[in-house]
Amino acid sequence: MTALPAFGRHAAASHTIIHLSDPHLLAGGARHAGGADSEANLARTLQAVRRVHPAPSAIVVTGDLTDFGEPDAYRRLRAALEPVATDLGCPIVWVAGNHDERPALRAELLDAAPTEDPITGVWDLDGLRLIALDSSVPGWHHGDLDAGQLEWLTEQLRTPARHGTLLALHHPPLPSHLPLFDILELRHQDEFAEVIGGTDVRGILAGHLHYSSAGMFAGVPVNVASSTCYTMNVALPAVDVNGMDAAQSFHLVHVYPDTITHTVVPVVDAPTGDFFSEEWVREMAALTPEQRLEAFSRKPPA
Repeated sequence: MTALPAFGRHAAASHTIIHLSDPHLLAGGARHAGGADSEANLARTLQAVRRVHPAPSAIVVTGDLTDFGEPDAYRRLRAALEPVATDLGCPIVWVAGNHDERPALRAELLDAAPTEDPITGVWDLDGLRLIALDSSVPGWHHGDLDAGQLEWLTEQLRTPARHGTLLALHHPPLPSHLPLFDILELRHQDEFAEVIGGTDVRGILAGHLHYSSAGMFAGVPVNVASSTCYTMNVALPAVDVNGMDAAQSFHLVHVYPDTITHTVVPVVDAPTGDFFSEEWVREMAALTPEQRLEAFSRKPPA
């Protein structure tokens, strides 16, 4: 069953996007310095991606694609994701992060000249516009959007898209309760807010934090996907938070005419119940709305 019936007030989503972030791959398939197996964790994530939706509009990877910007690490990332995107029939949107190196990213993922130019792009996903920005700063780990990139974004947003616009960048324009991330925050946020205010931008996808987070910026929802490599143990006091090889996840983004939802998809091996199924959905679809309420909503007598 690829087209889900609408049982509630909302019609089915017009677009579904897979939002991954921070794979931090290394050359030769090496493990991350913190101990996480970046490549194996990404492979587990991609297995879940294949299951979660049969035909997403795009796979968006919001930065820190590699840990050191090594050419072989980009080649390994491309070899892992491209077959998945091909099978699902969707494009991959690569976003640069502070651990990336623009020349190698351009050469190995985009088949482009290995320059230090910002890595930006625009995708028309059946009327939903997706714009990738480059908040990386060569030689530094904090984020920024320079005047040239903001001018380019202003031009892109002059004409609204049929289903609105999503922006994707690495550094989220949000505060973090963890001191280390505030040091490495996105600069020139006021200028960024001026550019997107009053436009058709409906959401911002970001990464960088290694934990899922959400907030508002310039009246626009911002959603941060955690890492496929390692995550931050935010169950600790802010000053004690460090990375852990657990709780990896990605986001399933559903775009509706009047809202956008972001579902955190945990990448875990755990026993799962079997009450709900495709067959159950078909049975519910065969009933009237009143019959569905009677069958599923009414509580049994006490």
